[in-house]
Amino acid sequence: RRRRPRAAKCAMPHNAYYRNYGKTSFKPRRPFEKERLDQELKLVGEYGLRNKRELWRVQMALSKIRNAARTLLTMDEDDPRRMFEGDALLRRMHRYGLLADDQNDLNNVLTLKPQDFLERRLQTLVFKLGLAKSIHHARVLIKQRHIRVGKQLVNVPSFLVRVESQKHIDFDLNSPFGGGRPGRVKRRSMKSKGGNGDDEEED
Repeated sequence: RRRRPRAAKCAMPHNAYYRNYGKTSFKPRRPFEKERLDQELKLVGEYGLRNKRELWRVQMALSKIRNAARTLLTMDEDDPRRMFEGDALLRRMHRYGLLADDQNDLNNVLTLKPQDFLERRLQTLVFKLGLAKSIHHARVLIKQRHIRVGKQLVNVPSFLVRVESQKHIDFDLNSPFGGGRPGRVKRRSMKSKGGNGDDEEED
């Protein structure tokens, strides 16, 4: 009697390859437009960005905020959704210092530019507060965990600082710049100087 062949086992899909995430930036549609390239290069140098993707990420966030404001402006002023979401959007813009306190209209959101977001980055504020010698030095200090905002150590240069938190930007308490333990190179040089002094005394 002939045996029927066994059916092949179906492999279940592996969940590790199905992650829920979206794009954080969009590449420009015209990659070789001279005016845009010059403007992007200027902003990257002025604000000490690592690459153009950091700028594109800010532009995408701004685009989403402007689209939300534009959608709300098409509704009636008495619409409950426009009143609720519009107030929340303006409140968030004021909290991060993107709009002045007297700018309470959704049309003001449409006038925002990428520079307004770049001015609120931790890297920019560390430089403007005089904690760093240059905008690039500010990025190094943040990445090497020397900067805190309030009690929280922050090592992300693109961190957007709230208005009430701006006055609490300072060196971390454990940092050599904030009165903490000296760094590795400093400790080594101090040790070598101390050793040479002992040798001279013995001679």
